[in-house]
Amino acid sequence: MSRPEDPTSISFAEVRSWHRPLMIMVAAMSALIVVAIFGLLADGRELMQQSIWVKPLKFGVSFVIHGATLAWLLPKLRKAKRTMWALGTALAVAGLIDVGFIAVQAARGTYSHFNTGTDTFNEIGQVVFSTGVVGLFGANLLIAIMLLFQRIGETALTWALRAGIGLAVMGMGLASFMVGTATRPPRMVEDAYGNPVPLVGGHGVGVPDGDGMPITNWSTVGGDLRVPHFISLHSMQVFVLAVLVLTALAARITWLRVERTRAQLTGIVILGYAALFAITAWQALRGQSLIHPDTATWIALAVSVAVTALLAVPAILAARRREPAPAGYGHAANMHHNSTQQA
Repeated sequence: MSRPEDPTSISFAEVRSWHRPLMIMVAAMSALIVVAIFGLLADGRELMQQSIWVKPLKFGVSFVIHGATLAWLLPKLRKAKRTMWALGTALAVAGLIDVGFIAVQAARGTYSHFNTGTDTFNEIGQVVFSTGVVGLFGANLLIAIMLLFQRIGETALTWALRAGIGLAVMGMGLASFMVGTATRPPRMVEDAYGNPVPLVGGHGVGVPDGDGMPITNWSTVGGDLRVPHFISLHSMQVFVLAVLVLTALAARITWLRVERTRAQLTGIVILGYAALFAITAWQALRGQSLIHPDTATWIALAVSVAVTALLAVPAILAARRREPAPAGYGHAANMHHNSTQQA
């Protein structure tokens, strides 16, 4: 049985063929990461007890990962290539607009999300920002739909990419719940200079934003929709990593060299991860902090782990039973049988 070729092997020449507008966005986000890290070290201004540069840093890292993955993926597609290229370009432009606004607002020492301040820059920026959000969601949704009709490499990789972008779109859809909290009355907070800023809406469920964990700033006292949003947004990378690991292990483990087996195990990873997304979204919508799960949440997690294991173990055992005898095994067995008869 031959070893599977690595479907995600990358050469420098191939990198040059990746979707160029998305790679420009990735380069810009990489530069933002450097600026944000410098800001964390040199700029003492804060919003809600966190450096003003934490949010640009998080968005920069997230968009580098997501953008690079799509820049690699889109040139591999064989159907509707022009449409896919246009969608990737739209996503790159929307990403630059959105994260650019977040970075500028951070540099100004004020809030990008939910800010209803009446200064001219913020009012215009919020309209542009909202347009970018819609563009990001729409481009990802259309790419997800079109991936349903295309095959990329072996079955495991195809399903990893389809499920990954699909979950990412679902996570982006959670933004509607965040915006939905805009029915709450505005609250006044202070910007980095102590000036009052009105905020309408928030990421928290049942609690205002703030009182968060380090770096992520996810709420420690109530529900926070950023948790499932983060989990879903990077699901594609998790699934592709699972394919990479299985492909690498196939070099040593014979029964993993069967494409069907790798596809089954990748599917189990997808189901388990989707369950984690659903549980954290359910937990957040009930106003419960990630780090303070109740009995119902623990039960749901235990059930999802048990079901994942119950699916994985039979799949592995069946694959091992189907594993062919090593090369030369039959010849060696015949020689042993013949020598026994002669004796």
